[in-house]
Amino acid sequence: MRVDLFDFVLPAERIALRPAEPRDSAHMLVVGAQGMADARVSDLPGLLRAGDMLVFNDTRVIPAQLEGMRGEARIGATLHKREGPRRWRAFIRNAKRLREGDVIDFGAGVSATASARAADGSFALDFAGDEPVELLLERAGRMPLPPYIAARRAADARDAEDYQTMFAREAGAVAAPTAALHFTPGLTDALATAGIATATLTLHVGAGTFLPVKVDDTDDHAMHAEWGRIDAATADRLNAVRAAGGRLIAVGTTSLRLIESAAGEDGIIRPFEGDTAIFITPGYRFRGIDGLMTNFHLPRSTLFMLVSALMGLDRMQAAYAHAIGSGYRFYSYGDASLLLP
Repeated sequence: MRVDLFDFVLPAERIALRPAEPRDSAHMLVVGAQGMADARVSDLPGLLRAGDMLVFNDTRVIPAQLEGMRGEARIGATLHKREGPRRWRAFIRNAKRLREGDVIDFGAGVSATASARAADGSFALDFAGDEPVELLLERAGRMPLPPYIAARRAADARDAEDYQTMFAREAGAVAAPTAALHFTPGLTDALATAGIATATLTLHVGAGTFLPVKVDDTDDHAMHAEWGRIDAATADRLNAVRAAGGRLIAVGTTSLRLIESAAGEDGIIRPFEGDTAIFITPGYRFRGIDGLMTNFHLPRSTLFMLVSALMGLDRMQAAYAHAIGSGYRFYSYGDASLLLP
């Protein structure tokens, strides 16, 4: 499909720079067979049915943004995918000043050697020393805010908490599964009281999620791979919900993409561990999920293509126009939508 079909105009003031407080007070646009309705995230227990299940991503964001020196040249690195115990693939700022074999000093006793430059301009970075890389990043790295926020303000101490979900457990993401940022312990208690179950899986979100689509046709776009896992016990729970007539509602496009990667043509979700580069566009037949809670996405992005595949492009263009006109806040720290096809 033509990428320009997924374009829309978003005023800059609609981009949220901080999350709602409290988190579950954020606005939520409900889009379903009966049309659209304005709600709040805190209304979620009354919008779902007993027997439904919400599926969260328990990945934890690491401080994956690094600033260092290669000689006299300043080098920026954003880690986006682990390739080994001490090796990470990274997007590089000022990459023209970096060559394979160069050592970057990130300060605080942290350094890495660049190698294996890829066609997309990224390098592999091999971190020196014996300390776990996670400890090195805690010393030298900072929270990797999305570019549309980082361009307007610097990351600060608040982001270390604001940019983690309450489910964050498995370290490895360089971007938050932001739909789950809206959840609080009080909201999850209310969901349980309403008979709505929850489950978690792990997909380590990569910085590739923010890369713009630079081609004119979706067929020509290459997705970056991300690592995910659904264990056998979780797969059994997900399948049991649907077998009993409940709905699986993915919280975030990351949960959705992993479930769809694990689901067979028969709709059965199987244990999964490995990389996925699934790219969902209109025409895709969903196999594993029955709905999606997600934030509002960038124009011409793979994520807006995904929600258009779920709900229909015309319906999502109308929903986004309503959200913009009604003052909804967009992107990672913004408001939510509940999509029930």
